[in-house]
Amino acid sequence: MKTYVHARLTEEERTILNKLKRATGKSESELVRHGLSLVFKEFGKKPSALAAAGRSVGKFKKGPKDLATNKKHLDGFGE
Repeated sequence: MKTYVHARLTEEERTILNKLKRATGKSESELVRHGLSLVFKEFGKKPSALAAAGRSVGKFKKGPKDLATNKKHLDGFGE
């Protein structure tokens, strides 16, 4: 059983929807369903380490420059 959703669109959103319809040949319903799927996929993603670090990225001036690539920095780690 399908259900119906009614949405109010601004003129700009209506213009975008019309452009997408012409460009893809898909119906409004198909485009809305596809959009919902995309939003749902994005919603479940975890932020990257860079995004999670936020404004602290680049704040540290001291420390080894090759920390991520030089294995000598891991000597004794985890023992």
